[in-house]
Amino acid sequence: MSTTSTLHSSTTDSRARQNILIVGCGIAGPVLATLLLSSPQSVASLPQITILERNTAALGSGQNIDIRGIGKHIINILGLTDEIKKATTGEEGVKIVDANNRIWAQYAADKTGKVETGTSDVEILRGRLAEILLAKAKRVSKDVEARGGPGAKFIFNDSIGHLHQDDDKVHVRLTKAGERTFDLVVGADGLHSKTRQLAWGQAQDGCLKHLEMYGAFFSTKKETADGEWRSWYHSPRGMSVMLRPSGTKDKSTILVLLADKSGAISREMEGSERDVALQKRLVLEKLEGISWLETRLKDAVNAADDFYFDCAAQVELNNWSKGRIVLLGDAGYVNFCSFLSLSLKILAATAPLHSQAWARHLHWQALTISLAL
Repeated sequence: MSTTSTLHSSTTDSRARQNILIVGCGIAGPVLATLLLSSPQSVASLPQITILERNTAALGSGQNIDIRGIGKHIINILGLTDEIKKATTGEEGVKIVDANNRIWAQYAADKTGKVETGTSDVEILRGRLAEILLAKAKRVSKDVEARGGPGAKFIFNDSIGHLHQDDDKVHVRLTKAGERTFDLVVGADGLHSKTRQLAWGQAQDGCLKHLEMYGAFFSTKKETADGEWRSWYHSPRGMSVMLRPSGTKDKSTILVLLADKSGAISREMEGSERDVALQKRLVLEKLEGISWLETRLKDAVNAADDFYFDCAAQVELNNWSKGRIVLLGDAGYVNFCSFLSLSLKILAATAPLHSQAWARHLHWQALTISLAL
C-alpha cells in the first residue's frame, strides 16, 4: 500500500464532492463536521460527511471538564457560548480539605473569565458538552440538506473492522454496515483509537506513553452538605479525590486519581483494560483506609453505572497522518487528564482547516480561523 497518497494528484477531480468519514462522536468529531459543513462555499462544493460511533448514542456522562483559552474562542465561532454556559455545573470554586474534612485553603471561581483559577467560568460535564456539539452538527447538517447539500450521516452502534487505502480512496469495512469507500478518514476515536491501530499497524505499537497515573470517574447521589464547591482531598498514599457538583440537583461527581510510579496498576490491568469489575476492585482497594468519606466513596463505586477508568497517557507518533487517514485529539496527541486537554481537543478539530493539503483537497476557500497554533 502506498503511504504517499497523492492528495494533490492531477487525477483527482477538483469538482468531485469529497466523501469524509469521521470516526468518533465525542468532542473533536462533531466540531470538525460542523466547521466543514459551515464553509461559505456553495452547497454543491460541501463534502459528504459520515460520523461513525461505536456506542449506541453519544455518551451523556463523563467527568467535569473546563473550557479555557483558545477553546472559548472556538465555541464562540461555533455560536455555542451562551448554550454551553447555561449547561455548566455551577461550581463556585475549590476547597482543599483534610481527612477530617477541614478546609485548609479555598479558591473561588472567577465568573468573569478574566482570571484563570482552579475553577474555570466554563465547567461542564463532558457528556453534556458532547450532546451540545452533536446537536449543533445535526442542526448545521439539516440546514445544508435544506439547501440541497449532502449534510452529514450518523452511524451509531458500529465500528471499523478493517481498512486499507490506495492512491485514490480509503476502503473501509464496518462491522455491521459492511463495505464503504471514502476520500478521507479522520480518526477522532480516543486514546485507544481503532483507526490508529488499523491504519498504522505495527508502527503504532508502543506509541502510548503512560504518565504514571490512572483516573476513575463516577457519580453519586448528591447530599445537602456537598454544596456547589469542589472538595479536593490529597491522600498521603499517592491518591487524590475530588467531589464536585454536576449542575443537577440529584447527583455529584467523583474523580479519583491514582499514582502508579511503580507500574503495579498497569501490570495488573494488562490484558484486562476493559474489565470494569477489575477496575472497581482496584479503586476499592486504594480507598481502603482513606478516612475522608471512605464509606460513601466505596458505596458510590459499587453502585456506579457510569464508572469510567483509564490510564493517563499520551500518544507519541512520528506522523499524525498517513496518506488519506488523519488522527485528531486523543487518538493522535492530546493527553488524558490534562487541564488543557478539552480545549486542545476542540482546537484539534480546526487543524485540518489550517492545512494547505486539506484545504486544497477539500477546496476550502474562505473559512479561515485566526488561532495561535
